[in-house]
Amino acid sequence: METREETADFVRSFALSQFHKKHSFVEDSSIAQTGKENLIKSIRLIKKSYEPRRLFKHKDDVKREESTKFLGTVLEYEAPLYSIKIASPSAEIASTDVKENENKEELKEKENTDQLAGNLAAIEESSARLSVVAVGNIVGIQAQEIAKVTEKYATMSISQPEESSGTNSSAALTALENQRAALQNRVRKLTKEKDALSAKHLELIEKLNESRTKRQAIERSLKKAEEMDINENDSIYKRLEELLLVHDGLKEQEHNFREQCKSDLNLLKGKLQEIENGTSEEEEDRLKEYEQQKEALAKVRLQLAKKNRAIASLTRQLDDVPGRSELTQYQRRFMELYNQVSAKHKETKQYYTLYNTLDDTKVYLSKELSLLNSIQDNYNEAMASTSGKEQFLKQFDEIVAGVKRNKAKVEKRCADEKNRRDALSRQLVTLIEQQRKYVAAVRQLTIECRKNEALLAQLRDTYSKG
Repeated sequence: METREETADFVRSFALSQFHKKHSFVEDSSIAQTGKENLIKSIRLIKKSYEPRRLFKHKDDVKREESTKFLGTVLEYEAPLYSIKIASPSAEIASTDVKENENKEELKEKENTDQLAGNLAAIEESSARLSVVAVGNIVGIQAQEIAKVTEKYATMSISQPEESSGTNSSAALTALENQRAALQNRVRKLTKEKDALSAKHLELIEKLNESRTKRQAIERSLKKAEEMDINENDSIYKRLEELLLVHDGLKEQEHNFREQCKSDLNLLKGKLQEIENGTSEEEEDRLKEYEQQKEALAKVRLQLAKKNRAIASLTRQLDDVPGRSELTQYQRRFMELYNQVSAKHKETKQYYTLYNTLDDTKVYLSKELSLLNSIQDNYNEAMASTSGKEQFLKQFDEIVAGVKRNKAKVEKRCADEKNRRDALSRQLVTLIEQQRKYVAAVRQLTIECRKNEALLAQLRDTYSKG
């Protein structure tokens, strides 16, 4: 099973890695594309601002040597004056000659460079390159987008090796994807609410502008009426005053509504910021709280199962306890079974007694028959001689004595059985008498119990009526 699970984890992680190599979400691809375009624009602007530009030019077009022309071209682009050395055949001479000629060459190059620099004229800076302030503005505009794109690529590069770490990382990714989808849905809802509030705010602004125009018209009409000294239309003035009061109330309501809209907008912005910048610590706390509640629920379920088992066992025990009617039925049934068993036992005992009697009779008859046969067979031989006759008579006497002993044993056994029968008969008479007394006592107890139940019922009725 462990090998199968490891193989399944490996296959799952490989499939996820292959999927993320070839596919991506629409939102991630759009964000990455815009970030990439902004980054490319910024890099091009920076390259263009820092590319080599010509700062000087020669005053005259005098023909010069190749080395002098090369050095002048480098000086036109503001290269270090003494950093370039022109290759010459003297570099291939022995080391001693090179050391001697180094100082001379440096002095000569310095003189040539100063001479060439004097022949150069400066080019206007505005036409040749961008200013440092412009470059700084360009970089500052794109710095935030570059930071976002680099952060996105860093998270993508970190998440790719994590996706191939096993089922735990895949499960975490799925959970994060689900969380992100939920947050995106919530962001959409909040944006919709924001758009609705902004639309409502625009409508109120339009109403405010209309009321302002109406107020201005009314004020102009009032001024005209005051100038003309019209005092006949008092009702119109009162109506105008009422309208002005209504206008002031509407203005106050508009101000309050604006404040409420601003507070709601700030609240929604805060919620959006919290959703966008939600930390993993809150999620971990929620997961821990969920696990704790889950464990507590499992413990409560175990305790409930134990209580239910205990209640079921007690219920079975209570059900196993018979009532009075059940005990009476059990007693009656046991008596019937006892009578049946005793009758069957008596019948079986009679059969066994008859069988044993007949078997003993058979044994005795077989012994008697064998004795008579042996006497008949040995009588003639024993009577032929006196010694044989005496021996025969002696054996016959022993046989007779043995028969008498057996007879005495049987008679003794018969007497013992008779005594036992008499004792059992007396015991039976005693038990029958006790049974009669028991039946009478049970009957009397039943009557008393019925009386007790009737009295209890009457007592309950009196308590209920009282």
